[in-house]
Amino acid sequence: MESFLNRYRNITVLLLVIFAQLVLLAFQVKNDQDVRVIRVWAVTVVTPAARLAEWFRGGSIGFIRNYILIKDANEENRRLREEVGRLRIENNFLHNELNTAERAKALEMFKERRQSKMLAANVIGAAGGMNTNVVYVNRGSAEGVMRGMAVVTPDGIVGKVVAAYPVASQVLLITDPDFAAGVVSQKTGVRGTLKGQGTPQCKMDYVPMEDKIEPGEMLYTSGDDRVFPRGFPVGVVKSVRDAQPFKEILVEPSGLQRGLQDVLILIEGVHEAIPEVVPAMQPMYLAPPPPAEGMPADTQPTGAGTEADRLRAQYKALGEQQNHTYGANPMGARPPDFTKLGAAPPAAPAQTPAAAPAPGTAKPPAEPPKPAAAPPGGQNR
Repeated sequence: MESFLNRYRNITVLLLVIFAQLVLLAFQVKNDQDVRVIRVWAVTVVTPAARLAEWFRGGSIGFIRNYILIKDANEENRRLREEVGRLRIENNFLHNELNTAERAKALEMFKERRQSKMLAANVIGAAGGMNTNVVYVNRGSAEGVMRGMAVVTPDGIVGKVVAAYPVASQVLLITDPDFAAGVVSQKTGVRGTLKGQGTPQCKMDYVPMEDKIEPGEMLYTSGDDRVFPRGFPVGVVKSVRDAQPFKEILVEPSGLQRGLQDVLILIEGVHEAIPEVVPAMQPMYLAPPPPAEGMPADTQPTGAGTEADRLRAQYKALGEQQNHTYGANPMGARPPDFTKLGAAPPAAPAQTPAAAPAPGTAKPPAEPPKPAAAPPGGQNR
């Protein structure tokens, strides 16, 4: 190295002097942006290295921060999933409790409307087998349940008890082929026997060809089987086909349409009348005609308007009687006594016309005054 410097000493010194001169010139000279050239050179040289260093620093810090955040996000997601699962379970539980309360209320209301003595029960299981038509309920002989008692719901009959154990009972559903019950049509009074087929639909057997029954008719228990009292709904006739010697009638049971969860066991059955058929022609309500054009509202007849209008008139009359203006009384004012609403007469106009003209007719002209009596002599003066 020393031999190289000794050999090129003059050139080296010259280059150092030139470099020093350039540095001094760059330090003194400014560009068009009033920035020294030395600063421009320094920034130009240092910027790429600084950018590269900043990229490495930002990438490493960002990677570490994102890793920590992702780890926290995974933990938060796990916690939220657990909370959502817990809330779903609580929601299903509360929904089931609400449905149970509603079903219990419906059963209680149904028991109050019926004269038969009933015992509420819950379905706790079904017998084994793919096409089973037997269920078990949580009421048994210890609570008075006996073999042969009827099982119903507010929608219709369900089956009958075929075995009673101390704390449970076995119920044969109406869809079982071994089930049979006497039924009668609501509309025509045709009697027959309801039998199960092992399918969701039952059949009504022993209906002669000459008896008239149509699809859509409602069937009720007839009481002939000595199991189901008369007057309990059974189902709707879905199809009727003529055959020999009896008609082929398919029935859709109404007691099994909503599933089986809560049932009623008839401890003491009482026969009731079958509901009457709703008449085809029912009376129809017609609203009063609209008032004539230009007729003030306060001159309408007393019976005009809807029920809400008449009730509003009663409230208005009650407020006028008690010197109460709705919405305009000061704070602390005594409210009107609504217990006298039934005794308050409806608002009446100041002058009631003798007879209101019919809508669309002209008002009759006023009767002209009668002339005064003529003086003696037969001439008016």
